[in-house]
Amino acid sequence: MTGPVRRPASTAPTAPTARTRGWARPRALVTGLVTVAASAGLALTGAGAAQAATALPTHVAAPYFEAYNGDSLSGLASASGNKYLTMAFIQTPSVGSCTPYWNGDTGLPISQANFGADIDTIQAGGGDVIPSFGGYAADDSGTEIADSCTTVSSIAAAYEKVITTYDVSRIDLDIEDNSLTNAAGIDRRNKAVKQVQDWAAANGRPLQFSYTLPTTTHGLEGGAVGSGSGLAVIQNAVSNGVNLNVVNIMTFDYYDGATHNMATDTQTAAQGLHDQLATLYPSKTDAQLWNMVGVTEMPGIDDFGAAETFTTANATTVYNWAVGKGINTLSFWALQRDNGNCNGTGGSDSCSGTAQSTWQFSHTFEPFSGGGTTTPPTNDFSVSLSPSSGSVAPGGSATSTVHTAVASGAAQSVSLSVSGAPAGVTASVSPGSVTAGGTATLSVATTTAAAPGTYTLTVNGSAASGSHAAAYTLTVTGGGGTPSGSIVNGGFETGGLSPWTCQSGGGVVSTPVHAGTHALHVVPSSSQTGECDQSVALQANHAYTLTAWVQGPYSYVGVSGGATASSWTSGTAWTKLTVPFTTGAGGTVTVYLHGWYGQSAVYGDDFSIA
Repeated sequence: MTGPVRRPASTAPTAPTARTRGWARPRALVTGLVTVAASAGLALTGAGAAQAATALPTHVAAPYFEAYNGDSLSGLASASGNKYLTMAFIQTPSVGSCTPYWNGDTGLPISQANFGADIDTIQAGGGDVIPSFGGYAADDSGTEIADSCTTVSSIAAAYEKVITTYDVSRIDLDIEDNSLTNAAGIDRRNKAVKQVQDWAAANGRPLQFSYTLPTTTHGLEGGAVGSGSGLAVIQNAVSNGVNLNVVNIMTFDYYDGATHNMATDTQTAAQGLHDQLATLYPSKTDAQLWNMVGVTEMPGIDDFGAAETFTTANATTVYNWAVGKGINTLSFWALQRDNGNCNGTGGSDSCSGTAQSTWQFSHTFEPFSGGGTTTPPTNDFSVSLSPSSGSVAPGGSATSTVHTAVASGAAQSVSLSVSGAPAGVTASVSPGSVTAGGTATLSVATTTAAAPGTYTLTVNGSAASGSHAAAYTLTVTGGGGTPSGSIVNGGFETGGLSPWTCQSGGGVVSTPVHAGTHALHVVPSSSQTGECDQSVALQANHAYTLTAWVQGPYSYVGVSGGATASSWTSGTAWTKLTVPFTTGAGGTVTVYLHGWYGQSAVYGDDFSIA
């Protein structure tokens, strides 16, 4: 990534279970991002401010706005209905500089001429913005201000300039990647925050600082300052006298290879964070601790891919949970993604990749802003199937996952059943009852007497709020299918690639090899993983196992397209990787081998599917 987009950290991953396309840099598998706000309190009465700044409400919804792409800040705020936005990013133009600029662009200094009129418009409408320092590009390049500037008072002066120029009451500090391992920068930053808090308190100015840090699905990672530990950054802030106010977890881009319900993961991550805060603040009540928590989501398909999809139903679930817990902040990355113009596309900066109406995520979160509690919507749920169709020969069987989700209100018990099975076909759903947000399995079995044809089975869901259904299209073929396909040229003994295709630099080599005389050679670079792949036609809805022998750092083997599964290893000796997977309705999958951005070459040999 070369632009100032907020991303996970980019050092070579310590546990890289993700397969990623189209990233300009390797991305760390640090899961999500955290914001720790430091409050100075008090109302504005003295000097050091342009006007009477207004504190943020007790509960605030503040999506991120990408300030570097030329969009109108106040225009998109008005169009989307958001009163509060977080603006990304501010950084220095070069290492060693102490001067902040929008996006590190010397043509965009911190001044009323740049975004001032837009911010005035938002504030006049009763809202506000939260300028954000840092971000991936700054943290990676050393231009995050506390990494770049070695004088604490100059860092503090930069913060104060932004505060007084735009008359804002919160500053966000996005600390990830190399900034997490810069112990001196961490300490300078916290000392500067404390200086600015003291300045704000002396001048009666309401002020908060937001620290953006890595998190896992169960809270902040621990460790010593400078080790990459988000918890240590907070502990250092406390030791420097910073008064922590809000911790806002960015719950996306987990990159752990696990199966994710993004709404559930938000709640487990927040619970872990709540428990960590309790150790730092043993005198706070449970309600006070939850009021230090916030969450930031990524609408739709995140950078990892479809396995990490935050749906519109997930948004409602998180909203209701946030109201119930009394957390402080709801946010998402980023406002420009809040539309459904690229259904199925992951990691886009301009659309969510999921079916939605424009500004749907904004409209779900916007009622959260205010000084007290909000009224949750009426209970409702949805039912969907994955896959929604299957093809079997007489005597064969198929399965599908029944997904339920909270569409609005609170989760409720949903009874499940299936109807429409023709003669020679039996269908059942297990378990027969789930709590909305849970899953079940649709099992379909045919006898040899099942007549060929296409049939519609209906999975019905019933709850106190009403009923919903989803259709499953079953095709009974005229005969059996081939239970296993084959990879062509899996040992590369032809001496050529075909039918494999590779990114630049990939090819067939005569050494090293696992067996025979040839093997596959993958060449990653700073902008590509070096992927080589081929399409393989298999039986639909069937379980298979892919095996391959690999050698090299961060060697990934897997399938995509009609199934998604992968495995990886790292080493100088040949290692066998085994990847179980189940095909979808189409049967065809793409088998791949790739390395990791900026790492050394990877070799593969003896690919097979059984």
